Amino acid sequence: MNTTKSRTALDVLSAATTFEGAGFLVHRPFPARGLTDPDPFLLLDEMGPVELGPNEAKGAPDHPHRGFETVTYLVAGRMQHKDSQGHAGILRPGDVQWMTAGGGVVHSEMPENEFFRTGGRMHGFQLWVNLPRRDKMMRPRYQEIPRERIPTAVRSDGKIRVRVIAGEALGAKAVIDTRTPIMLLHYTLAPGALVVQPAPPNYTVFAYVFGGSGNFGSNERGGTAHQMVLFANDGEAISINSSPDGSSDLEVLVIGGTPLHEPVARYGPFVMNTKQEISQAIEDYQNGKMGQIAAST
Repeated sequence: MNTTKSRTALDVLSAATTFEGAGFLVHRPFPARGLTDPDPFLLLDEMGPVELGPNEAKGAPDHPHRGFETVTYLVAGRMQHKDSQGHAGILRPGDVQWMTAGGGVVHSEMPENEFFRTGGRMHGFQLWVNLPRRDKMMRPRYQEIPRERIPTAVRSDGKIRVRVIAGEALGAKAVIDTRTPIMLLHYTLAPGALVVQPAPPNYTVFAYVFGGSGNFGSNERGGTAHQMVLFANDGEAISINSSPDGSSDLEVLVIGGTPLHEPVARYGPFVMNTKQEISQAIEDYQNGKMGQIAAST
């Protein structure tokens, strides 16, 4: 008999709508007035979904980062990125970019050239993951995982599918190397399907719904698109049940990680432990110590 205790759903928060970068639409569940930082996570943005005409797509031109990681997961559309370390690449639907900014990098995230010319559907996510004090000034690094390399598992009845970006689920294990223990899972549940996902007792865990609707936790709190469900730390698993009368699958990101329990000082794209370190980051950026992105030839 399975005696695993499922966590209760502590709160359901609706994402705020805002604009980022050069003016692209995002749904942001946190940071927000009701929830600042679900340690070790700093920010979650759902980019779109939005249908764009030719020459309408926008991105985030050159900007710096220090002290944390950015995880970009694209569902639809195409984006191109460049940075001051000489990295460049294109993200296509299903691809993941895990960038560890560490001691500092200047980054650009823009629509891919052909996508900008033609337009189309843009939809994706960016998650900011805090770095522990010991890794704040590490050398920046990239992990770019194309869709084909992201492990996928399907339950035997075909009603549950999961893409394992970080962590483990349904017997599949991620290929991403994370600085702190983290899970990032994209679950797709057919109407009426139930999944119980193990979650280490020390993890902060939440779910973000971006399609369909369902019930979450042992207390079956309801959640629908653009809502985040925060779980209490009172069990070894989380349960998700897709609405049985739903007309579409439940699409949800399940995110969890080990809290750092360290002081957080943040100013825009810099996240450190003290105000003095923030001042140093600003000075280093202004003095060009984070480099610059080479001009396209």
